[in-house]
Amino acid sequence: MSYPKFAAWGGPSSGSYGGSNLTVVDKVIPDMIHLVDPYWYQFPPMNPLWYGILGFMIAVLAFISIMGNGMVIYIFSTTKSLRTPSNLLVVNLAFSDFCMMATMSFPMIINCYNETWVWGPLFCAVYGMFGSLFGCVSIWTMACIALDRYNVIVKGLSAKPFTNKAAFLWIFLVWLTSVGWTIAPIFGWSRYVPEGNMATCGTDYLSRDWLTRSYLIAYGFFCYFLPLFVIIYGYFFIVQAVAAHEKSMREQAKKMNVASLRSSEAQQTSAECKLAKIALMTIALWFFAWTPYLIVNFWGIFGPMNMSPLTTIWSSLFAKANACYNPIVYGISHPKYRQALEKKFPSLVCADTKPKDDTTSTVSGVTNVPEGEKTTA
Repeated sequence: MSYPKFAAWGGPSSGSYGGSNLTVVDKVIPDMIHLVDPYWYQFPPMNPLWYGILGFMIAVLAFISIMGNGMVIYIFSTTKSLRTPSNLLVVNLAFSDFCMMATMSFPMIINCYNETWVWGPLFCAVYGMFGSLFGCVSIWTMACIALDRYNVIVKGLSAKPFTNKAAFLWIFLVWLTSVGWTIAPIFGWSRYVPEGNMATCGTDYLSRDWLTRSYLIAYGFFCYFLPLFVIIYGYFFIVQAVAAHEKSMREQAKKMNVASLRSSEAQQTSAECKLAKIALMTIALWFFAWTPYLIVNFWGIFGPMNMSPLTTIWSSLFAKANACYNPIVYGISHPKYRQALEKKFPSLVCADTKPKDDTTSTVSGVTNVPEGEKTTA
């Protein structure tokens, strides 16, 4: 009971969350003190309610992510019709998101219960590296999915066929690049340290030496801005190509003196509108998940020193939430996945899973484009 971490747990002032003499650092175990930036010593202990909320939210996100991504991996792996090169990217995305929450949720829940990091400096570095690694893999896998859809829909017949060999090569390069970027702080290019809430560890964004700054600038460019540009670029031209295809079909229908070349069901929602919604949702969710964490990191190395420990909670939570809705965007929106889900887990299906015509299915599940569509996209 002589460790400093117990200093904030006793005395009459503990009811007011530390009073005037205690700080958010007081519960930190001695082995971790050298990793805590002096900036955090000015803040009083956080209200235990915030730790409770954070622990509860992480538990909920972990359950949704592990179940959702686990189901995507299982169905795509056991359904023969879904074992396509394009869907290997979807499985890789689900796998990285699954690993993120499977490795990070339990340690974080324990830390929230203790209101500080209790796993020691080595695991702090490992935890920070894992979070960065799986996040980077997810980001670049989403960019690869956008490139694959661009290749099939925009280039059409001129596109080089996407094979299993190419898919495994892309996945290997994504993991290799991500490992390279996230292992760098272990070897001295920046470092992994406790964040302001002391319940999580991440990249050091408070040290303002240029070695630390250079890492965050380079990492932000290659693991945020560049894949975001790839995603926006790919979906912009996908929507443009589908809109042009729809226009040509309407013109052809006019020449043939018919109302439309599509079935009455497909006429209800145009293909470009459906695809535009999917593209907008993909980009928006990606942006809202990772932008808060980027802002916190760049705020730390360039902005005014007025960041609170509570701020670091929300940025981390938004980033981890990305692992929950990825299976919805990339898995459940896939029509053949929904059909397989109905067969394997019928109790989970509450919507109509009847297959639509080829053109409509191509738009909703762009990762699995029928051969007939490749010639007209």
